[in-house]
Amino acid sequence: MIWGRNVGKDAKKKILAINGEFFCRNLTGIERVAIDTLEALDRLLPQGLVELVLPSNAQNVPQYKNIKCVLLPVAASFFPKWTQGAFQRHVLKNKRISLDFSNTCPYFCPGIEFLHDIYGRLYTDDFKGRRDKLVRLYSNIMYRRIAKKAKKIIAVSEYTKKTIVDTYKINPNRVQVIYDGLGSYKKIEPDFSIFDRLPQLKEKEFYFTLGSLSTRKNLKWISANARAYPDALFAVSGKPLPSMVPSELEAMKTLPNVLMTGYLSDAEVKALLSKCKAFVFPSYFEGFGLPPLEALSCGAPVVISNKTSLPEIYGKCAHYIDPDNPNVDLDALLKEPVEPADGLLKRLTVENSARQLAEVIKEILG
Repeated sequence: MIWGRNVGKDAKKKILAINGEFFCRNLTGIERVAIDTLEALDRLLPQGLVELVLPSNAQNVPQYKNIKCVLLPVAASFFPKWTQGAFQRHVLKNKRISLDFSNTCPYFCPGIEFLHDIYGRLYTDDFKGRRDKLVRLYSNIMYRRIAKKAKKIIAVSEYTKKTIVDTYKINPNRVQVIYDGLGSYKKIEPDFSIFDRLPQLKEKEFYFTLGSLSTRKNLKWISANARAYPDALFAVSGKPLPSMVPSELEAMKTLPNVLMTGYLSDAEVKALLSKCKAFVFPSYFEGFGLPPLEALSCGAPVVISNKTSLPEIYGKCAHYIDPDNPNVDLDALLKEPVEPADGLLKRLTVENSARQLAEVIKEILG
């Protein structure tokens, strides 16, 4: 790994600068996809084409062969400040083309930009508190700037592409769909000791759901279904976010057939996915929806919402529910036939995603 400022004669040619702020954040779906895609890109692109621009507090950065790492003497704790400050200054000063994986861009020099969704634009009522409204405001500024000025927009589903094109009235040729894919998640070994800590959970006797406990994840569906079917046991993992309605979360804690596990490691999650009756994902809005793919890779049947991008991604490999109707007998639903997930899992890999992104990078860099 090479550390230092990338200046001099390299600045005269087109070089892609990747915003490495995701190495400072908690590992969720977007961060995992970004890290895995970057490792795959390193195997596909030649030296001298791409640099990874990192905050001083970046953690667990892999060793790369072809991607140059540039460590700036600025920490990223407030991510808008990092992106609009240190990263943007680096891009402008060194005449780089930016790439951002996280629904954001340097305002004055957007380049190749991922828009996983435009949730904050489409569901304004989900942002209730002062902090959430500020998040929505910044998100909307970023969505619009990317839509109007990015050199290329990467959407993670045809659904997301359509919402971007329809909302911002832009040329659809500026948006390329690259589906997310599984990478390092496949290598994680399950930690079955979680069953010692949660002895209530027996193999194939519980439903499992996970994700940020935010409004769009629609945990009220789980709550209502648990009330209607008291013999069904649900395990719910995740951290509450400010946009989660507190009364809903508190109500779930009172249900005897809902077990709130709190935060679980990836290894613990994989153990639960491999032993659950089904993974339930009633989210009413997803730009892609990675957790069901992870569940399928563990052999779990998936019960997912029939809204937004999910039917596009999962096709006939999933059981579908209406996120507005919790009156569903899940045991009966699981008896309905679905297609095996083998083909889906072979197609949605990080290697395939990286190959498509590499072609975009070569096109933009010329």
